Amino acid sequence: MSKLTIPAGYHMPLTNNELQRAIELIHQEFQRNLSVRLNLHRVSAPLFVDGKTGLNDDLNGVERPVSFDIPDVGTDGQVVHSLAKWKRLALKRYEFKLGTGLYANMNAIRRDEVVDNLHSVYVDQWDWEKHIDPQNRTVEYLKDTVRDIVGCICDTATALRNTFPALTFRPERKVFFLTTQELEDRYPDLTPQERETAICREHPTVFLMQIGKTLRSGIRHDGRAPDYDDWELNGDILMWNPVLERSFEVSSMGIRVDAAALDRQLTAAGCDDRRALPFHQMLLHGELPQSIGGGIGQSRLCMLLLGTCHIGEVQVSLWDRETVENCEQAGITLL
Repeated sequence: MSKLTIPAGYHMPLTNNELQRAIELIHQEFQRNLSVRLNLHRVSAPLFVDGKTGLNDDLNGVERPVSFDIPDVGTDGQVVHSLAKWKRLALKRYEFKLGTGLYANMNAIRRDEVVDNLHSVYVDQWDWEKHIDPQNRTVEYLKDTVRDIVGCICDTATALRNTFPALTFRPERKVFFLTTQELEDRYPDLTPQERETAICREHPTVFLMQIGKTLRSGIRHDGRAPDYDDWELNGDILMWNPVLERSFEVSSMGIRVDAAALDRQLTAAGCDDRRALPFHQMLLHGELPQSIGGGIGQSRLCMLLLGTCHIGEVQVSLWDRETVENCEQAGITLL
């Protein structure tokens, strides 16, 4: 069933050929900016992992990974949901020193995704992770990193406008910080998604912190797996999308759990069975580097900077027939 939204009077300002060149420019500029600002180096990343290791990202804990048997290896592979856990292990295996980190081009299949203008079963993002000192496990360090990433987005947008003058979107560099509890207190009668849109109307760039915790209302703003982000030190970068007139999540990120936070969050999430998995054992015994990391949606960023209304305009995926037909009637090209 189609969940398509087509804004009144919408049209893509670039030709299909220009669009592809613009996407290429975004990838080149943003990767360069990110690697310089955060001191990251590109690494190769897996498309699938062994499901028995606990390395796959569990997202909200209910999404089913795409799995397949590998007879010659004697195990089942799982297509990654993201590289949230794998990256931290890679910091150790690839011997990244303190203050340095990695980024990778991550491609995933999320079969249970509810597809709409912003969501696809195909996910592409820059996954990044940085080795930090335990003393950097602070809100201020988190905020400084957020400002660096927003700066990367703004610099990329400037380069894009210089090359393609028909594009006009200018992201806001100044970041407004608040927690999910502060957001609930501000808009108690709205849903979580409505709250995000309301705050982005007031402040075009927002970092919404402490996602995964249960709020005073008894609900969570959003789910977050208990074994990568510290729920006290994480958040989402949200920006106002003028085409869709709503908040727009660009990145999910955070300072990762140490042994104490993992112990606390596994119990809170009812996931104590994971303690026996190899990755979790390493964390609980302090054998992995302290780190900060996240994912930055590649197609999401392209959507925002290019002013498209549907993610299918900037990536190739599968859509229901009704969505395809409605887009064709509106002159929207789904790749």
